[in-house]
Amino acid sequence: MSKTEEKFNNFVRIVEKLRSEEGCPWDRDQTAGSLRRYLLEETQETLEAINDNDPHHIKEELGDLLYLIVLLSQIHHEKNLFNISEVIDEISQKMVRRHPHVFEDKTFGSAEELRDQWLEIKRNEKSAKDKT
Repeated sequence: MSKTEEKFNNFVRIVEKLRSEEGCPWDRDQTAGSLRRYLLEETQETLEAINDNDPHHIKEELGDLLYLIVLLSQIHHEKNLFNISEVIDEISQKMVRRHPHVFEDKTFGSAEELRDQWLEIKRNEKSAKDKT
């Protein structure tokens, strides 16, 4: 296991502990709905850090966003809906699907062709989702 995997797994365990009976009342009380405002706030703070070109602040705000992503995943896991592993699987599959020029033998002659292909893939995904 890589150092990154160890650190990520440890962080997931920290969030699980925060949500446990022995954890933090505030973390336990949170719902997907109650976290919406924090997700917006932390996203805005991340954008401000990027605008300020402040790497330390960007790192801090990305950590806050990661916390919210893991916390939201844990909340949904507790309802037997999905877990962080499934979130990672889904985004991994999406990135591979949307980048055939990287993961398949597909080439594009220009950035515009690449963008058009990406938009078509996205439309196809939306169409497939709308059918389910």
